[in-house]
Amino acid sequence: MVMLLGQYSTGKTTFIKHLLKCNYPGAHIGPEPTTDRFIVVTSGPDERSIPGNTIAVQANLPFTDLTKFGGAFLSKFECSQLPHSLLDHISFVDTPGVLSGEKQRTQRSYDFTGVISWFAAKCDMILLLFDPHKLDISDEFNRVISSLKGHEDKIRVVLNKADQVDTQQLMRVYGALMWSLGKVLNTPEVVRVYIGSFNDKPVNEEAVGPMGKDLFEKEQDDLLDDLIDIPKKACDRRINEFVKRARAAKIHSYIISHLKKEMPALMGKSKTQQKLIQNLDNIFEKVQKEFRLPAGDFPSVDHFREVITQYNIDDFDKLKPKMIQAVDDMLSNDIPELLKNFRNPYE
Repeated sequence: MVMLLGQYSTGKTTFIKHLLKCNYPGAHIGPEPTTDRFIVVTSGPDERSIPGNTIAVQANLPFTDLTKFGGAFLSKFECSQLPHSLLDHISFVDTPGVLSGEKQRTQRSYDFTGVISWFAAKCDMILLLFDPHKLDISDEFNRVISSLKGHEDKIRVVLNKADQVDTQQLMRVYGALMWSLGKVLNTPEVVRVYIGSFNDKPVNEEAVGPMGKDLFEKEQDDLLDDLIDIPKKACDRRINEFVKRARAAKIHSYIISHLKKEMPALMGKSKTQQKLIQNLDNIFEKVQKEFRLPAGDFPSVDHFREVITQYNIDDFDKLKPKMIQAVDDMLSNDIPELLKNFRNPYE
């Protein structure tokens, strides 16, 4: 599954249409913010659009968990099905264009970044689309990119509509884009950026020249190769996600166990819980040193603090060492054995 993210009119819907070489149910294209919902484009026996509430109750589709975001989100979610050879192997998630302004965040009736984070965990690739005239990263788009934490390896950046500027301007645009991304993507590695014009129109050679056209064709081929590789790597990525979640569960259990030990037996539980939550930074550091855990595997302190306040720490069960041992045995023995027996069906 591939998710497309970007501000409005950066060419997300057109990108999917360009790959499919046809339109799909629910696709709306225009210079204004046209896509106002999450649309999963997938394979089906005939062309049809299924409403979100209907999809969420179908056990054969992997979207039942989306019910936790409520009816307000499900009314802005749909599944677009059509018979297509590409969709037999890859599904696409078209998302609403991210607009600027605080009103976009406060007046949404569902958790937009939460939905993005949910899809990010399920996707094999995340494409961030920009165009030369929309390089600024708004506050909400910044929050959206931040919600992708832990999935940086899936992110690819597409500088779309690049034939709307000449070669000299394109160099400046590319530099400005990398500078903007450097402020929001907290990774030391350079993110992969594909440059091109992903639509059905011929490249504007008057603007970019023959060298620019050749560059766009090579970049498009590279991106298509990346997309073609997704089915080949799907099983590996599932195992990778499973291992990642197992390690996250292990660290989560250590943190909860430490908090549980710090709680008093009788009085002052409420005040102690408040102090512990305020002091989470130091607690994370203590747990990391005590069990020699990698700092990069720990969750965001702010997000953890926000979630833990909704629970009573004293109600949690004590940690059983044999449960941690079972996870360690699974990671060190069972997973390697599983990989030995694994064969790629696409080879």
